[in-house]
Parts: sequence; structure tokens; C-alpha cells
Amino acid sequence: MSLLDRVQLPADLRGLSRDDLPRLAEDVRARLVDVCSRTGGHIGAGLGVVELTIALHYAFDTPRDQLVWDVGHQGYPHKLLTGRNDRLETLRQEDGVSGFLKRSESDYDAFGAGHAATSISAALGIAAGRDVLGEDFKVVAILGDGALTSGLAYEGLNNAGHSDRDIVVVLNDNEMSIAPNVGAMSKYLNSIQRNSLYNRVRSAIGDFVDHAPGPLSSISTLVRKWEESVKTFLTPGVLFEELGFRYFGPIDGHDINGLIDTFAAVRALKGPRLVHVITQKGKGFPAGEKSLEKWHALPPGHDPATGAQRKPSTANPGYTKVFGTGLVELGADTKDLVVITAAMPSGTGTDAFAKQFPSRFFDVGIAEGHAVTFAAGLATQAVRPVVAIYSTFLQRAFDGIVHDVAIQSLPVIFCMDRAGLVGEDGETHMGLYDIAYMLAVPGMTVTAPKNGEEMLGLLRTAIAHTDGPFSIRYPRDASTDRPRNAASIEAVPYGTWEVPRRGGEFAIFAVGTMVLPSLQAAEQLAADGINVTVVNCRFLKPYDEVTLSAVLADHKHVLVVEEGTVVNGFGAFMSTVIARHDSAVRVSVHGVPDRIIHAAPRARQLAACGLDAAGIAERVRALHESEAMAG
Repeated sequence: MSLLDRVQLPADLRGLSRDDLPRLAEDVRARLVDVCSRTGGHIGAGLGVVELTIALHYAFDTPRDQLVWDVGHQGYPHKLLTGRNDRLETLRQEDGVSGFLKRSESDYDAFGAGHAATSISAALGIAAGRDVLGEDFKVVAILGDGALTSGLAYEGLNNAGHSDRDIVVVLNDNEMSIAPNVGAMSKYLNSIQRNSLYNRVRSAIGDFVDHAPGPLSSISTLVRKWEESVKTFLTPGVLFEELGFRYFGPIDGHDINGLIDTFAAVRALKGPRLVHVITQKGKGFPAGEKSLEKWHALPPGHDPATGAQRKPSTANPGYTKVFGTGLVELGADTKDLVVITAAMPSGTGTDAFAKQFPSRFFDVGIAEGHAVTFAAGLATQAVRPVVAIYSTFLQRAFDGIVHDVAIQSLPVIFCMDRAGLVGEDGETHMGLYDIAYMLAVPGMTVTAPKNGEEMLGLLRTAIAHTDGPFSIRYPRDASTDRPRNAASIEAVPYGTWEVPRRGGEFAIFAVGTMVLPSLQAAEQLAADGINVTVVNCRFLKPYDEVTLSAVLADHKHVLVVEEGTVVNGFGAFMSTVIARHDSAVRVSVHGVPDRIIHAAPRARQLAACGLDAAGIAERVRALHESEAMAG
């Protein structure tokens, strides 16, 4: 029986001796690597915070004391120690343990987290609520995995330090977010760790205190206080002090005893405190330690010893791979093309461009708002910026899209990966809202390709388009084709649709990923005697007025099918447009319903929303039957 099996809840953990805790840490790491080798998951950050998690639950009275984890990637060890060990095999599965923090899942999850840098603001809100109600417990925000590159973290630090409330911030400094941290703050934190003068002085003081003879041993407290003063003078930790925090660190994040002693002392204090902890991302997983970015997250079905996939994929390349390869090929011909991402070079496929054209690649860290406004600045200089960010993360930069790009009609290209349903990544990462929010932006060109080759054709169109911003959305999935070299793919004519299938009674207006299943549905319907026209609405805005008029002239019912929210989406937009054009045409909308979509395989999510071929065909049959009954 492993020691981990004896820890059902943190109360059991606090019943262990300190001598048992290193063994518990080994059990936690082994369990994480074993489970994630089968389920997949964001394993790198979790492996780095094993000792930190144990120490926090050991020193603080959880769940009465509330731990507010940042990002969610750090939360796997926390889940193991808070009653979810026996269900961890369901990690990221339908109705299983969430891949992120989730309040409805456990009393120990004080605040939900899937995106970066939310912990300090949320923890300060919890602390303020505690004080309003006159309660007495501790609140700890664990900021980590590169979240200090995000502006929201600084807003939280500034307000928390000014408030003078009783709050603890733990800065988990692993020098990484997903890719290596970038920016001045990363250099600033690294200088704390690597300040040779500080480390020599600290080492000398430690030796003196530990070996002071006889009467001199009584001055250890005074010497330690002097050490803190020297540390503040010699290191950049003074920044946090100036923000209103009492600073402790840097501390070895893998020294359980040192962490527990520090947290016990910090817990007894009042006011804003910041504990700076140094951890190693991927610790205990050899493949992860060697390639931190690659093993930030693991796909299911890998060898836990080596990280190698047990069964190499034979599927078509993913949209992300197609995009990255095509971007390099287009970059060779377009010398003023630059690429921007927000801490996600490998996740967006832009790492290939970064390797080929490093002077034209910019990773701005977890700072999506800055990425957008930075791109707007570049665009004023006749440079063609491509901003590659996940759809769910670009939501954080909406104000910049409107205020800094659209109002000035700047030709920034937004490439939104993970648009639509994202499978096991779950509700925090769903890219369901970009159609709705991009359609609302004046002057924004909104597009969705049917496959990888059309995506590259639209990218060519976007590069040639200089009259305002341009957006392209594509899914977390394999492309339905194997695209040719980007150099041989022509630009898609601006503002045009295509009609790959012509029928009679119904017209399906399919958006992006819905073109292929709509064509498959049309084949099924033809067997039932229902002839359906399928339109590839690759340009959502501006729409193709010529094709629209031609289709409406021959059809009296249109079904709009989109992999996005039905609220204010393309279907809602088309309903208004078609009503103005011909009020006799009936418009129905088929998309993702107005509810939160939880983790499950992507194919299962599509089927549950009726967005596979069978679901689309069933919707058309139902509409056909209702019209027959009405007629």
C-alpha cells in the first residue's frame, strides 16, 4: 500500500510525520505520471509543485483556510490530496475529474481556474468577503506557471498590497509558462536566484549561525534579521516590498521541511505576504525535465518512462501543424510578415516560424491584451502582423480588438486556434464565442475554412487584405485533407462562398468545420428523398451577397449550421439578413446550445450537440416533417 493511499484528505496528510512526506511526494509523482500516460493532461506544472502542495496542505488548515490556485495546470497534486485519488483515472474524461480547478467538484477548490493570473484577484475578493462577514481564516493565492507575465497578476498585486488585508501570495517561479518565460519580470525574478553576491552572503551567514560557538549562538535571531535586511538591499525582492508585501524568499520549492517552516511562520503573520518559491517544471519525469515546453501537457497513450507515443498517429495533420507549416512557407515570400503569440509557440504551431525567422517572431508571454495592441502598433508601420492565439484566450483581449485595431482600421490578422469544441480540455478552454464577438466588431473580416487547404488560402487572402482586421478560426482537430504546399495554394477570393452541392428543398449554410458533416448529412437525406443544397459560408462577414441571393431565389428554408454558440452567432446574423432580403424564407439555426459544455472527447461533444452528420440530418428531417404537417 502506497503512502498516498493512506491520504484521503489533507487531515490525513497532517497526521503524517515529516519524515514520511518525501515518500509521499514520490508516490504523488508516480501516480501523476502513470495516470496521465493513459488519460493525457497538463502534467509538467503539476510535477513541479508536488512538495509545494504537500507543504501548503500541511501548514494550512484546509479547507477552512482557502487555497486559490492559478492557471489550473498546477492543481493535479492538489486533487490527489483532496479526495480525488481514487477517481484520477477519469481525469479529463466525460463526467470525470476536471483537468482544471472547479468549485462544484470539491470543497477544497476555492475558486475555478483554467486561464492564467486569476488567483490574486480572486483571493483578495475572498479575503475581503471574509472581513465583511467578520470571519477568521487564511487565504492563499498560488500564482504560477508563468502567470506573472500577465497584466491581471500585477493589477491583483497592486490592489492587494494597497489593501493591507490578511492575504498570502505564493509565487511559484519555475521560469516557464508553457514556453520559457519572457520579459523584464522573468529576468527580474531570475536575478534573485542568480545574484552571486547575495548567495555568497547568505551562505556565509548560514554557516556562521549554524556553527557559532557558545555565547555567540544566542545572537542567531539578530543575525537572521540582519540577513533579511541584506537580502532586501541586494536583491530585487524589494519590488514586492514596495508594492506593500512582506517578502520571503527565494525558497527551494522542493524542500518540504523548509516550505512547511516558512508557511507556518507566514501563517502566523498578518497583512499581505509574498513567498517566492523556486520549482522545477516536470520534476521527476525525465522526458519532461529535458523538454519542458513539449511536455507541458501530454496526449493520452504514451510510455510513462520515456514519454513516447505507444501508437504513432496515422491521421491527417492537425490544423495547428498545417497552419504552422504554411506560415513558414508564406513567411519566406512575405518579408514584412511577423508573427505574435502569447506564451504558446508550440500550442499555436508558430514555433516553426520562430525557428526560421526569429527576428520576425514575438512571444509576449501570457499577455493577450498586450499582444493585440502590440500588433496594432506594428500594423501602423506597414508590417503585416499575424496574432496566433487560442480562441478562448483571445476573449481576454476583446477591448484591444475594438479600441486599438478596429477603430483605427488596422490590418491585423487574428488566427484563432482551438475554435469550437475542444474535447478533454473542458469548459474553461471552449472556443465557442469568437464568431459572436468577432461579428460584433465593425470592419472585421470573419472567416472559417472547411479544411486545412482552405485555411491556407484564407491566410493568403488575409495577408493581401489591408482594409481593416481579418480573423480566421479553426478547430483543435485533424484536418479533413492533406494540404498542398502553401506556395501552390491560391488566395480565396475575398467575400465569396462556394456551393459544393446543389439540391432543391432545403439549403444548409455550413460554417467551417460543419461543411463536411453537412455534405455527409445531405447524402443521408438524399436516400430519404430530401434534396439539400450545401453552401460553404467561408466568409461570415462580409457575406457573399450574390450567392446568397441566388440560393434564396430557389429555396424557402435555410438551416445555418455552426460550431459555436447559437446566441448572437452566424445563424442569428443570417436570420436578420435574410429577413430583410426575403421575409418568406424560413431560417433555422443549429449550433452549440446556450449552456456550458463539459469535458468529453470532441467527437462525443459534436454528437451531443447534433453537429455530426447524423445530428444535422436529423434536424433537417424534423424541419421537413414540421413543414409537411403545417402544409
